[in-house]
Amino acid sequence: MARHIPARKAARTRLFGAILAIGSVGTTLSHANVESAPVAPADISVTAIEYSPTFGDDFPTEVFWGDTHVHSSFSMDANTMGNTRLSPADAYRFARGESVRAHNGMTVQLDVPLDFLVVSDHAEYMGLLPSLRAGSAMLLEDETAKRLMAGIQGDEAQQFSVIAELIESLMSSEPLIDNAEFTRTIWNQITALADEHNEPGRFSAMIGYEWSAMPSGDNLHRVVVYRDDAAKAGQLIPKSSFEGERPEDLWDFMEAYEREVGGAILAIPHNPNMSNGQMFSLENGEGRPFDRDYAIRRARHEPIAEITQVKGDSESHPLLSPDDEFADFENWDYGNIGVPSVRKEDDQLQYEYLRQALKNGLAENARLGANPFKLGLIGSTDSHTSLATAAEYDFWGKLTSMEPSPTRIAPPTYQTPETTIHSWSFVASGYAAVWAQENTREAIFDAMQRREVYATTGSRITLRFFGGWDFEEADAFRPDSTRIGYRKGVPMGADLSTLANSGTPRFLIRALKDPNGANLDRIQIVKGWREPDGRLEEEIYDVRLSDGRKRRFFGGPKPIRSTVDVETATFTNTVGDAELVAFWQDPDFDAALHAFYYVRVLEIPTPRWTTYDAVRLGADLADETPREIQDRAYSSPIWYTP
Repeated sequence: MARHIPARKAARTRLFGAILAIGSVGTTLSHANVESAPVAPADISVTAIEYSPTFGDDFPTEVFWGDTHVHSSFSMDANTMGNTRLSPADAYRFARGESVRAHNGMTVQLDVPLDFLVVSDHAEYMGLLPSLRAGSAMLLEDETAKRLMAGIQGDEAQQFSVIAELIESLMSSEPLIDNAEFTRTIWNQITALADEHNEPGRFSAMIGYEWSAMPSGDNLHRVVVYRDDAAKAGQLIPKSSFEGERPEDLWDFMEAYEREVGGAILAIPHNPNMSNGQMFSLENGEGRPFDRDYAIRRARHEPIAEITQVKGDSESHPLLSPDDEFADFENWDYGNIGVPSVRKEDDQLQYEYLRQALKNGLAENARLGANPFKLGLIGSTDSHTSLATAAEYDFWGKLTSMEPSPTRIAPPTYQTPETTIHSWSFVASGYAAVWAQENTREAIFDAMQRREVYATTGSRITLRFFGGWDFEEADAFRPDSTRIGYRKGVPMGADLSTLANSGTPRFLIRALKDPNGANLDRIQIVKGWREPDGRLEEEIYDVRLSDGRKRRFFGGPKPIRSTVDVETATFTNTVGDAELVAFWQDPDFDAALHAFYYVRVLEIPTPRWTTYDAVRLGADLADETPREIQDRAYSSPIWYTP
């Protein structure tokens, strides 16, 4: 009797037999026969979704590390203060991982190369000092240039006189030398050097410069970054502050560049802490309150800001954030760039720090319908040595006079009867971290423009931050949490969609320690918001603590234990965690209020650069010299606008 085979099983049996038959026949076919008789593709119309889970993903998966703010011998101040031989080419070579001979005779090399670099030499007197030292024939016809050339080649007193005269001209916006042909030649050289060292996929040498307005010494400096190569960037000579010291004057140039050249360009404010309340004031260049057009224009041209660098950290200040125990971090309370001896007024601080600027941006958004301070956050060094070093254990200072030596900590950098700027007050900071799809100028620039960037004070902490309405706690701990973050929410630098509002915003945060550095202490979320009566408020939330610590009802969590041995400049990773992951839901959310959220990640305590100097070089540390530091990362904010 024939055995009954169910129809579905019979179909599988026939399919299996067919596969075996094809396989056996296939072994007898020649290569030519296979090509001449292709097998028809299977019918995939029954498949509702793609099998590969990454198909269709179009988000950045790599973080790239760089410095947008390095000065070479082509900068007037760097050159006059000792950096006479390390050109933009040397700065690029060093950032790429090559060794360089520093001015103190030592060899310096990064332990891990950077992925991108902006050499941001000052537009004011760009390339002038190397040309004066070389006796440039192009400058010899100018009597002032001849006089300065003689001074810069003279004794120490004559050189100092030249420096003072050049700096005074910056503060008064009256150039001593104005030679368009010379400036064109220098700019062509700078853009060509960037192209020469640019290697897409491996290293991005980005074209840029610094616009250095400082009316009455108040710092309004911006680093200007191009998306383009020399063929485009070289078409227009950069506008300096001699041609207008209002930020609006710089934006005029940027708009002209975009219009006439068809390129892309952005500006990065830095060191607001030395602007005497001018950088983030609520008045335009004419002294009038912002209008909507101004707010839109500023936000478009200045999407990110430098929150940390060698001349102090600019997140917040104890007088602005009295309830934030970590607000007193490497603060500089000196006056401005021109007259640091005059202590600033307390009411100027609210216009100098990024957290308060973000809060003021909420108020302006409520008033104008546009936020002038919608700023992503990056770090950079502002090194004037051509060396982009930000690590505590390998810090080469701001100026060549601050390169490692047994005495670099001892003498004050600036001293008057009113104030003293100690050499040890300079900060080993910081770096810019960029989430991009590839290491190219275009991809890195685009990430900056969309604000998918973050700052560190020198460590290479990997940080992800997403906001959305539909996240679940389990999403934070999934191996594909990044994909979930993009599919169900928005990354740092973006806006929470009010159209998708389903209650309370939820956030995913993942932080991974520097592979060569310290463990992590905690993850915090900093929230700022505007009350209906116009008051601007802030709150710091500890959302994840290392070592299994818990939040206490009063007084905050127990501080992490320090493992630093100042006698040997060492620490251990026996405390803290290598990775911290958090899901957080705002417990105080009010859908009617403007708000922002950003992440602050703290490392465990480690030796400060001053301690390394004491151990390695025998430097003497004064009692007030800090020995330890808790390096950190700051994400760009995520905004909520009702």
